[in-house]
Amino acid sequence: MNETNLHFDVVIVGLGKTGLSCARYLSKQGLNIAVTDSRNEPPELSTLKNEFESIPTYFGKINLEVLLASEQIILSPGVSLDNASIKKAIDNGIPVIGDIELFCRNAQAPIIAISGSNGKSTVTTLVAEMSQQAGLRTCVGGNLGTPALELLNEATPDLYVLELSSFQLETTFSLNAHASVVLNVSPDHMDRYASFDDYIGAKHKIYSGQGLMIINQDDDVVNAMINDSRQTMTFSLSKPEGNNFGVIKKNDELFLCQGDKKIISDKELAIKGEHNIANALAAMALASSMNISTDAMVNVLRNFTGLEHRCQLVRTINNVNWYNDSKATNVGACIASIKGLCELGNIILIAGGDSKGADLSSLTYVVEKHVKNVLLLGVDANKLAEVIGDNVPHELVNDMSEAVSRAKKIASPGEIVLLAPACASLDMYKNYQQRGEDYILAVHALEAD
Repeated sequence: MNETNLHFDVVIVGLGKTGLSCARYLSKQGLNIAVTDSRNEPPELSTLKNEFESIPTYFGKINLEVLLASEQIILSPGVSLDNASIKKAIDNGIPVIGDIELFCRNAQAPIIAISGSNGKSTVTTLVAEMSQQAGLRTCVGGNLGTPALELLNEATPDLYVLELSSFQLETTFSLNAHASVVLNVSPDHMDRYASFDDYIGAKHKIYSGQGLMIINQDDDVVNAMINDSRQTMTFSLSKPEGNNFGVIKKNDELFLCQGDKKIISDKELAIKGEHNIANALAAMALASSMNISTDAMVNVLRNFTGLEHRCQLVRTINNVNWYNDSKATNVGACIASIKGLCELGNIILIAGGDSKGADLSSLTYVVEKHVKNVLLLGVDANKLAEVIGDNVPHELVNDMSEAVSRAKKIASPGEIVLLAPACASLDMYKNYQQRGEDYILAVHALEAD
């Protein structure tokens, strides 16, 4: 095709799950679309060709000529707005939006929107299950599971529950959620953002519009996002003020409550750890915005055992508990995992991978206080070793199998082996799920003494 004569209504940049969902959605609108991707063989290429043989594709680079020949660009979240070709298109006045923006323009039901550095998927799943338990027709997706645009193919529900990443929020401008939350903010994706403030700014966009703002009072960054002109509800691991959500301690037992009303004891929660108490409180605050009963909330919290690769108990061998938290892809998640499990026994930590340029220094105190030994692997193992310092025994290992084998030799009965890498997985694995599966396989291969 002669690129000098090109003209497209829309060009989709990136052909992963999100890009494919955009192609399907826009094709139904009868628009003239094209797809470009920096990869020669993007993940959804064969599916696109099977479904839409006539859609022109431009691979191997993000094709600037194609971008400049478009009326609008739909940018997949994996591609940065700082990409040189994207910046050139923006400079030429071409609008750049994402799939969540398209979704927000067309959704006909209330949206509950959830973001944060850690806990997004757990809270999204909890809210969806609570609303379903209450009898509401609920569609759930976004950054978790089903791409948002594919939710529009279903009959209009009572509620949409969306997990939204900072990358998705960057290109979203029309979000006006019924209720929204930033669960927490800790340095992440510092290979993508010029500064921590830029990352915070992307997260803050979830509070656009006029809906209810759910605020984590225990997180200084999130607390600073409060808008006095907006309706807000807070959650905290302390005693709540007014009708907000929090925790009351009585006779050595913790109760999650709204105001003075006790809802559930922490002992009744199927998910364990302080961070999961916070996740449960956030989920209840969001659910309450839809008038979901406390009975529905409690039923879910008693039965929800957590998501795969998120503080998942894999096996107990010789009274040593092996936990898989491969989803702990940043420092904040690793710290939350350690704090959540440290009361159950000494921890042998398996960590490492690609730190994505993040500041790892906040690990020092937590590891020194709560961790017995550390086994390090991956491209940034040495960087982590420097942060851990000399006060906690640590050693480098070549792969997951060696890490698990060494952990078995180090661990004593009553202790915990925890995979919480504090790093992304892409230096060694396809994704964090594959890393978690490798850990699970290695643990199941161990022989009991």
